Amino acid sequence: MNFEKITYSVEDKIATITFNDPATMNAAGIDTAEELLLAFETAAKEARATILTGTGRGFCSGANLSAGLTNREKPQGEFDAGKVLDLFYNPLVSAMREHPHPIVTAINGAAAGVGCSIALLGDMVVCGESAYFLQAFRRIGLVPDGGSTYLLARTIGRVRAMEMALLGEKLPAAKALEWGLVNQVVSDEALMPTALELAQRLASGPTVALAMTRDLVWAAVEDSWENQLHAERIAQRAAGRTEDSKEGIRAFLEKRPANFTGS
Repeated sequence: MNFEKITYSVEDKIATITFNDPATMNAAGIDTAEELLLAFETAAKEARATILTGTGRGFCSGANLSAGLTNREKPQGEFDAGKVLDLFYNPLVSAMREHPHPIVTAINGAAAGVGCSIALLGDMVVCGESAYFLQAFRRIGLVPDGGSTYLLARTIGRVRAMEMALLGEKLPAAKALEWGLVNQVVSDEALMPTALELAQRLASGPTVALAMTRDLVWAAVEDSWENQLHAERIAQRAAGRTEDSKEGIRAFLEKRPANFTGS
């Protein structure tokens, strides 16, 4: 598997996907979005947890505007800046939302524009001290995309989401933690060890149950109480039929650590 804008590896059932275009602070052009989608699809088959991070000074500086993303000269009628979302970015963020196992995003430096959206799609979001989030869209006369409005409004509330989106100011990692946008802030040196430790804990867990748990939590953001109770009931039936559930109950009764196999 040959990637140019990212790197991909798997070890001990943990997939690590890394933005790898430091010259652009890992700008997410169309080519990068396509590579990321393929990497997540591959990780879904090969791993039990996935880490997403960036190389160099930034996690992802946003869409790569210098790569023809906003080319208005092509004779296809009136310019449509939303078409690229349908074709490339929305399939990527939807694949992350629907990933079959937990994602840990490890944020180094800037997470701007669509990079902010991608960062916040982690089930666990860990930041280095130098990390920051930036809704940069207002600076180029565009609106937040990649699911930003959904993620921000449901994570930190309408008022703070408005502040980030309308003012377009940097939100440092420490403030993001205070607002409840991220799970942890650690030193830059401790970022990847911390992300790896979290991924190891997730990868060694009951895979099916964790997959259904993340689906339930995502759904709970917008579903009704009654629908959520029913969804939990259906998921519990499925989880209770797994080998990991049988092992977990045996281990509890025998007062020993469970050895989950992902089945």
